[in-house]
Amino acid sequence: MARFDPTRDYDSDGACVFDCLKGGGIAIVHMDVAYAVMSGTEEALRNVYAAKRRSFDKASGIVANHRTHDEIHLLPDEKKEIISTITDKHDLPISVIAPFRTSHPLIKELTPFLFNIATRNGTVNFLLNASPLREKIAAHSLEHNFPLIASSANVSQRGTKYTADTIEAEVLSAADIIIDYGPASYMDQGNEADFPLSSTQIDFQNMRIVRRGICFDRIEECLRNEYGITLAE
Repeated sequence: MARFDPTRDYDSDGACVFDCLKGGGIAIVHMDVAYAVMSGTEEALRNVYAAKRRSFDKASGIVANHRTHDEIHLLPDEKKEIISTITDKHDLPISVIAPFRTSHPLIKELTPFLFNIATRNGTVNFLLNASPLREKIAAHSLEHNFPLIASSANVSQRGTKYTADTIEAEVLSAADIIIDYGPASYMDQGNEADFPLSSTQIDFQNMRIVRRGICFDRIEECLRNEYGITLAE
C-alpha cells in the first residue's frame, strides 16, 4: 500500500490511482466532500462491498467529471445549464442522478454485475465538482474507456469520513493505494449534522431530493432564487 503526502499533485496522483484501479486494485481517495473508495473490476468491487459490509442491493456511483456528465446523462439543455450554474458559477458539489446514454462506450464497458451496481431504474449517479483529483481520475477513465465505481470510504451505516485516519481499519486494509490530502474541505459543514453528511443527491428527472447532504441549503437556494424551482421530497 502506498500513502501519498498531502502535496496535492493532482496529475501524478490521478495517474497513480487510475493505474492502480485499471490493474484490479482498490483506492481510497480524498475528495472535498469526504473520502471515497474506488474500484474498476468485479473482484475489486466485491472486495470493497465486503470491507464496507454493504449490501449489493445498494447502488454506487460512476467516477465522473463534467465531460462524462455531458456525454452520458440524457437531460435537456436547460437542466444541464442548471447543473452548470450549481457546479461552475457557485462552485458547489452535487450528485446528479439522471437517465443515461446506454450506447456510450464507457457504459458499454460495464459488465452485467458492474452495470447492476452502478445504475438504478434507468438512471446513473455522477458526483460532480467533488475535487480536482476526482476530475483527473475521471479524465483517465474516459480516455481509456475504463469505467470506475465509487462510494464513501466507510463501513455502511457508520457515517462518512472526512479524514483518512478515521476510516475503519477493515476499509483501509482493503485499499492498495491511499491518497491522503488531510481533512475534506467541507468537514466543518458536515460535522454540524447529527450524522456526518455525504454529497447532496438530486434526481434531475423530476427535481426530487434523494439525499440532503453537503451544501444542500446553498443548492436549494440557487434552484429557488435563480430558476424558481422547488425541489420535490
